[in-house]
Amino acid sequence: MEKEVKMEMATFAGGCFWCTEAVFLELKGVEAVVSGYIGGKTVNPTYKEICQGDTEHAEAIRINFDANVISFGELLELFFATHDPTTLNRQGNDVGTQYRSEIFYHNEEQQLIAEDFIRFLTQEAVFERPIVTKVSAATIFYPAEDYHQNYYNQNKSQGYCAFVITPKIEKVRKYFEEKLK
Repeated sequence: MEKEVKMEMATFAGGCFWCTEAVFLELKGVEAVVSGYIGGKTVNPTYKEICQGDTEHAEAIRINFDANVISFGELLELFFATHDPTTLNRQGNDVGTQYRSEIFYHNEEQQLIAEDFIRFLTQEAVFERPIVTKVSAATIFYPAEDYHQNYYNQNKSQGYCAFVITPKIEKVRKYFEEKLK
């Protein structure tokens, strides 16, 4: 007998959404990933406005996943393994509040799981520097412009994709093989 589908949503900001979107699309149980903006004050922000840093939004992804196939905790594992949660408002060469590390929870259970996971990573000294990832209640999520959606898979030969995103994808394929589609 087949397991019942239990669809849930997760929203993560971990720097450039092209990078985060690409790695989560690789996972079993992930039905959809949408790149967008969350956590700011401007209604219907544009990419240009986000890049200026005035809207207070983060580049983020909204993941629709089947919790009977992959758990929120497993998504967190991948989130922390594929970006640097110790740099404030920065991922690599991408600098600004829009590139912050933040988990936007959709219910109290997600909040507790995220806070416990950060506590665990801190206690185990997984990272050499303190984790700066914020845990915040999800607010309005604005999907990014169409050309940002599934960006990596449509632009693999572009320089940023080849040099920044492809190594992240290779890491996911190496260390999370059992979770791949």
